[in-house]
Amino acid sequence: MSITQPVEKKRNFDKALEISVLLFQAIAIIAFILILISATKWLKSPFMGAFVEHSLLFNGVGTEREDINPEAWQLFNAGLSLGDQLKEIDGHTINSVEDITNALAQHTPNDEVQITYENIEKGELTKTIQLISFPNTDKFKFFYVPYGIGLGYLLLGLWMSRLRLSESLGRAFILFATSFALSSAALFNIYTTHEFTILWTFSVALTGGALLDLSLSFPRDFDFVKENPHIRRVGYAIALLLGLLAIPSIYNTQYPSLYISRWRYIYGLTGFSIVFFIGTLFYRGRTDRSPIAKQQIKMVWWGILLSFAPISIFLLYSSFVQPINFSPYLIVPALGFPIVSGYAILRYRLAKIDFLISRGLVIISLSTIASIGYVLILWGLSLIATKSISPNNPIALGVFIAILALLTRPLQDRFSALIEKIRFKGKETHQKEIQDFAQKISSAKNLPDITTSLQETISENLFPDLLHIYIHDPASNQYIAMNAEGNPTSDIRFTNHSPLVKALLTENRAFYLDAANLPDALESEKNRLAILKTSFFIPLKSIDRLMGWIAMGLRRSGDPYQTHELELLEDLSNQAGIAIERAQVVVNMEKQVEEMNALTRISQGVSITLSFNDVLELIFAQTTQIIPATDFHITLHNETGDYFYYAFCIEDNQRLDERENVPLPYNQGIGQWIARNSRAILSQDYEQECRRLNVVPSLQKVYPWIGVPLNAGSETIGTLSIGSRNPNTTFTPKQLDLLRAIADQTAGAIVKARLLEETERRAKQLSTLNEITQQLTSTLEHEPLLQNILESAVQILDCEAGSLFMVDEDTDELIFTVAVGPAATDLVGKRLPAGKGIVGKAVETRAPVVENNTRQSTGWSETTDEETGFSTEALLAVPLQIKGNVIGVVEVINKKDGLPFIDADESLLTAFAGQAAVAVENARLYTLTDQELNARVEELSIMQRIDRELNASLETDRAMRTTLEWAMRRSEANAGFIGNLSEEGIYIIAQDGYGNQLENYAKKALPLELPTMIKAVESGLPTTTQLDPIKQSGLLLNARTQTIIPLRREGKVVALILLESANKSEVDLDFLSRLSDHAAIAIANAQLYAEVEAANVAKSDFVSFVAHELKNPMTSIKGYTELIAAGAVGKINDNQSNFLQTIRSNVIRMSTLVSDLNDNSKIEVGRLRIDFNAVDLSEIINNAVRSTEKQISEKKQTISVEIPENLPEIWADGTRVEQVLVNFLSNSYKYTQEEGHIIIGAEEANNQWDPDGAPKVVHIWVKDNGIGMTEEDQKKIFTKFFRSEDQKAREAPGTGLGLNITKSLIEMQGGCTWFESKFREGTTFHFTVPIAEK
Repeated sequence: MSITQPVEKKRNFDKALEISVLLFQAIAIIAFILILISATKWLKSPFMGAFVEHSLLFNGVGTEREDINPEAWQLFNAGLSLGDQLKEIDGHTINSVEDITNALAQHTPNDEVQITYENIEKGELTKTIQLISFPNTDKFKFFYVPYGIGLGYLLLGLWMSRLRLSESLGRAFILFATSFALSSAALFNIYTTHEFTILWTFSVALTGGALLDLSLSFPRDFDFVKENPHIRRVGYAIALLLGLLAIPSIYNTQYPSLYISRWRYIYGLTGFSIVFFIGTLFYRGRTDRSPIAKQQIKMVWWGILLSFAPISIFLLYSSFVQPINFSPYLIVPALGFPIVSGYAILRYRLAKIDFLISRGLVIISLSTIASIGYVLILWGLSLIATKSISPNNPIALGVFIAILALLTRPLQDRFSALIEKIRFKGKETHQKEIQDFAQKISSAKNLPDITTSLQETISENLFPDLLHIYIHDPASNQYIAMNAEGNPTSDIRFTNHSPLVKALLTENRAFYLDAANLPDALESEKNRLAILKTSFFIPLKSIDRLMGWIAMGLRRSGDPYQTHELELLEDLSNQAGIAIERAQVVVNMEKQVEEMNALTRISQGVSITLSFNDVLELIFAQTTQIIPATDFHITLHNETGDYFYYAFCIEDNQRLDERENVPLPYNQGIGQWIARNSRAILSQDYEQECRRLNVVPSLQKVYPWIGVPLNAGSETIGTLSIGSRNPNTTFTPKQLDLLRAIADQTAGAIVKARLLEETERRAKQLSTLNEITQQLTSTLEHEPLLQNILESAVQILDCEAGSLFMVDEDTDELIFTVAVGPAATDLVGKRLPAGKGIVGKAVETRAPVVENNTRQSTGWSETTDEETGFSTEALLAVPLQIKGNVIGVVEVINKKDGLPFIDADESLLTAFAGQAAVAVENARLYTLTDQELNARVEELSIMQRIDRELNASLETDRAMRTTLEWAMRRSEANAGFIGNLSEEGIYIIAQDGYGNQLENYAKKALPLELPTMIKAVESGLPTTTQLDPIKQSGLLLNARTQTIIPLRREGKVVALILLESANKSEVDLDFLSRLSDHAAIAIANAQLYAEVEAANVAKSDFVSFVAHELKNPMTSIKGYTELIAAGAVGKINDNQSNFLQTIRSNVIRMSTLVSDLNDNSKIEVGRLRIDFNAVDLSEIINNAVRSTEKQISEKKQTISVEIPENLPEIWADGTRVEQVLVNFLSNSYKYTQEEGHIIIGAEEANNQWDPDGAPKVVHIWVKDNGIGMTEEDQKKIFTKFFRSEDQKAREAPGTGLGLNITKSLIEMQGGCTWFESKFREGTTFHFTVPIAEK
């Protein structure tokens, strides 16, 4: 069987018991309502003068009233005895209680009826009696008193069920209170209508069973009950058995007295239960070790003795001797028991017995004096009246009440003072102690002074054997014991979540706890409380916080604490709680100041501290100063290697340098989890948190732990974490927030320090690179140069070793030419096959190769390490390249700091390798002459210059002239020309040196007749020919050297350069060939540009022509349409008017489209003319308004102009400004609903919208309350041909060109434009125009 099964079984059983108790209470509530209804109905019927039982026996219960109202209980006083049975009423046979009700219902009060009953000794007897209404005094006695007492017990049971239903002791008390409530409230029903006789029977029995349960469990279970909890239910079983035994006899009229014997068993059970409860309480009061429990037992013992002694005597006498009549007044003393016992069970804490006893003595004394006084008043009035005065006499009662009202308060005060003086002799002394304590704590400067004063005051007045004062420590968020004589009184600490703390939060007074028998809520604290060895707990509270508590043992003498001592303790705790809160406020403020100072020091230190290590040391020192910690880690992420490492490591207050900058295993420690998830963690148990997150712990014996991410902007660069190896330390959310603030500064400091360190490192590397480059260029000897290259590469990246390989040009093998490191001499001269290993990959790919984990690399071979004994962890190989050819490889191995090679290392070594390759190439070219080198450099320089000149303009003629000039200059030719090649020949573009010789070919093609030209065109290659001057085969007279360079485009010769010299000379055809290539590109670009320009001009001309040709017919159409619409050719109907309006609007739209296309075309080719003049803006605005006034009025729109009178003139083209305004107004008119409003405004302003424009402008705007634009449309509003997809916008006609043209017109006049728009609310267009200078 599972361990949890018995626990689950008990839980289910307890739940069933709770439901049963609640069900019983529900039945009781219903019964109370029905009893009240039944009693009310019965009291309205006539009363025959005696009570009849359910078996028709007269029960002998009644009141003798011969002296006052002899008719009230006439039948009862007529000689009835217990056991007489009712037979007839007015001759009607009575067989049941219902028969009595029916017989009496036929009569009214004061009617006479004959009652026939059977006497055991005399037989049947008949009495004539007078019916009456039930007397009010007897209503009080027989109904109101027992029903009211029962109602009080019922309410007590309901109150207890709300608070203690889950506890067995609470359930026992609830059953007792509810059963007694039913027994008392149903008493009148037992006498009268008898509907609830069975329920009353079981209630009386259950009262006894519940009292037996209470006897075994109050105030705590006996040991044998704990071992056998079912013993508690024996009483309930007996009660139910007796109740079931009594049921058959209850309504048995054949044996009407049989039920009495059954009830006597129930009376015996309940009477015995009362006596047994009193006895067990007496035993517990003598044997219980707890003085508080003794006081509780004493209180309950007196309560049950005084409350139930009369009832128990009746029950036991009726059960074991003989039945006797029951008086409802026997229930009245029971009022004291629920007050006393309910309080003790509910609170299970200190009860002020002395206070209750003193008040009880006062009440008893006053009651005795009042009773004696009333007797004397009756006696005196009887002497005066010469006859006996009844106690119910109203005159006597009035006199008594008047005297009582005059004397009660003075007598109560005197008796209270006398009893207080006798019982509380030391109370005045305690008041003085409280005053002295108040003076001490008012002058106390800190928390230890307050707690020391509190310890001294308690010890000197109460003499406890143990005393602990627990105070909340904000730093650890725990309650800790304060010092006494220099050391804490206990090492036990309590957290905010401790059940004891929660219990103290709900208490306002001192209470007692027995560690051997704790409430269920405190069962988890049993061992800690047993070690603490204290029983009394007094909370130290401020207004709404638990500042701590006082924990005391018993008095050294063993005597219980008195009430006034407990009051002293509570007064001390109240004052101490406020003083402690005040002191902690001061401490918290000082702590906050200290924390702010620490953050300030970190901030200042970060600003002035340059060393990365110094920054981390500063952060560690300031953090541990305000947050107690033994372990401190800064974990950072290496992006290149994708691993985490400790940048700073403190464990158990020792810095561990050997653990820093070393890659951490994946998933080890919570710090990596925090960095990956960017979430802070606060835990009081580090190892438990590791298990929860499924990570491997990186620390041992660490208890509380906090980790926060280091966030640099949106990127998490690592983790800042602290921990403590002290199990009594706890970290708080406030400390978590503080660490977050420190982490924010730390992240910034780390980024700054990293950047600074990286900058310094790169600066140093670049400086070293520069120095090394200078060294490399200072020598041209091959072997020393290679040695210098490798040593420099290892030095730059601070590596352990390195190798330099050279490529064998014949075999492509890699030769270990130079090596640096522990096994350098063993490697030199060895060869590696082509393409093998990391260096072979670098040669093949002609790119750097990085391998930071050689053990997992498939391309790395361990052979070299095995031969040399060296361990290669990471390496970087970079090829040495010249003109795309790899001549060697530089390889560096293992950075000394243990970190991997990163992109910056690769870039640096690549740059160095480039310089090194150049140095090697320089050494190889050492044999070349300085003249050749200078010529090459000069050629490159000239070619760059030529490129700049060729690309300076897109004019074809200029590009060809530049090409010819440089060709003649480099070839030293005397004459030359350049021309485009066509089918007719060569059209000369530029020529030099021929004079007027080529004038005939200025406008026509030069025939392609020279053999050298024909050969160059056919081959596409430059040629140089030595001519015979006698034959005159050149164009230049006496030409000796002729050079022809074809210019090719897309493989086809498109132009030729002809160069002729009068001297025989050598021409650099390579240079001229490269020049022709560059020139061909430049000339082609210029030709393309010219073609595009010509096409734009042609398009503009075409659009202008079309616009001109279309405007005339459209103007005629529009004119004739308006004439017809105006009735010039006769009256027209509505349909005809609509058709004419459609024609007119489409003509206007077509006219606008043509004008827009014309303007747009001119703007694109730069042919739109702007006539700048100083113009009056107000006149332009008026013209624009007039030109759109008709359309605006047709839509019932309104327009207003808001411009100042002194507006200056603008420098612009008035026609074009008017066009802009008309476009904006037309736009507002089209996209504004009917009855909308349009505003035109203008103002003089400084040009804040265009810093590069005119300083002073006129700001003009057109505003409407139309449909507005969506945010998506606003992005495209000035785009050509853009039309909105908005359905309302689509309803208005447009070309999509107007706003684009408007924007261009504004910018061409030195202004700028913008707009503001809200969808469905309106749009405002703004633009500026420069002010005309005077």
